[in-house]
Amino acid sequence: MTELSQQEILFEHLESGDLDQVRSMLESFHPSEIADLLESLPGRSRRLLWELVDREVEGDVLSEVQDAVRAGLLERMQPQEVAEVTKGLDTDDAADILQDLPEDVVDSVLLSMDAQNRERIASVLSYPEDTAGGLMDTDVVSVRADVSLDVVARYLRQLGQVPEHTDSLMVVDRENRYLGLLPLADVLVHKPGDSVGEHLLERAGIPADTPEAEVARTFEQRDLLSAAVLDQNAKLLGRITIDDVVDVIQEEAEQTVRSMAGLGEDDIFASVLSSTRRRAVWLGISLLSVFLAAWVIGRFEATIQELVALAILMPIVAGMGGIAGSQSLTISIRGLALGQISRKNARSLLVKELAVGLFNGAMWAAVVAGVATLWFGNRGLGLIIGLAMIINLVIAALAGTVIPLLLKRLGIDPAIAGGVILITVTDVVGFMTFLGLATIFLLP
Repeated sequence: MTELSQQEILFEHLESGDLDQVRSMLESFHPSEIADLLESLPGRSRRLLWELVDREVEGDVLSEVQDAVRAGLLERMQPQEVAEVTKGLDTDDAADILQDLPEDVVDSVLLSMDAQNRERIASVLSYPEDTAGGLMDTDVVSVRADVSLDVVARYLRQLGQVPEHTDSLMVVDRENRYLGLLPLADVLVHKPGDSVGEHLLERAGIPADTPEAEVARTFEQRDLLSAAVLDQNAKLLGRITIDDVVDVIQEEAEQTVRSMAGLGEDDIFASVLSSTRRRAVWLGISLLSVFLAAWVIGRFEATIQELVALAILMPIVAGMGGIAGSQSLTISIRGLALGQISRKNARSLLVKELAVGLFNGAMWAAVVAGVATLWFGNRGLGLIIGLAMIINLVIAALAGTVIPLLLKRLGIDPAIAGGVILITVTDVVGFMTFLGLATIFLLP
């Protein structure tokens, strides 16, 4: 039986009120699968399913579910309940959950915890959520460089277990300053009398204030499974593991897709009022751009009345410019997100995109010019639309490349505002170029 069919059966039992069967089925689901189920249900059904989740896995489910959905679930929980379900979680996961709560509620939750949990979670909460410090797990096994591998092995046996996703031990000096890593495999395969320092890997740590996007890029570039997080004095604070980085990458990808459509929420069943308010802003901005394009067309009303074919062909020029500009825009936004574009290579990228726009414009202008000439029997009209397409595709390439760079410099997310600005530019330039050339060369 496929996972999808299991979900459908569970939803049917939920709708029919067979809650015992739902509870029984939930026991076979992984916390991340339960999180997916919660995200797939509207408000009342979501709350009902959450009440059926086993208390022992509630914390794991909360750590997996989307932020907006998690916030809704936490609203209905008492501070003592939150403290209880987060008790067994990794520090970073527990901190993620608490960061969705109001500050006064966070204080109440922390007071409900034992001193050890309160201290480790408070240390993570002291850093912004989107930094290395906010991502780190403080549960770390550290050793000194001057001890032997045999001592390390006996120490690990005494601990009885190591934190999840531990591939290396952190090596520090007597002041807890980070020196490097000791792979766990080295403890097993090398001579027990060897010192830790003999097998030390000098891997750079990550400053606690490093943005999470840069952390993800560092893991990708260096093929890391884990990395140390350091304070400004190079002292060890905690570690980041690859599972945390995967979450960052996924969240950034989802946020980029939503932002390009002007969507802020990550809960598909957010309230109507909330969704309306968030989307209305960008619809209003888009409306202004449409009015601007309509105003440009209105300036050439006499030209359109004189030559009706212009009204038929106008969308071609603007539409092709919008598509070409979106291609350049996507290249630029992706390059900025990956840190591949800087002041040194931005000009080279711009020249390349302008060349692509020119060549594509010339190629498709010839096609459109030929079709327009055959369609309306007017060679002059064909030449005008061809020239307008070349100009608009070159301008579209320019705008698609430059707009994200300017928005980034102004501190505005290019994925959010870039698309609206680009469409405005390509529509206005396309209509103005096509109708302006027609007015100059086609009308008596």
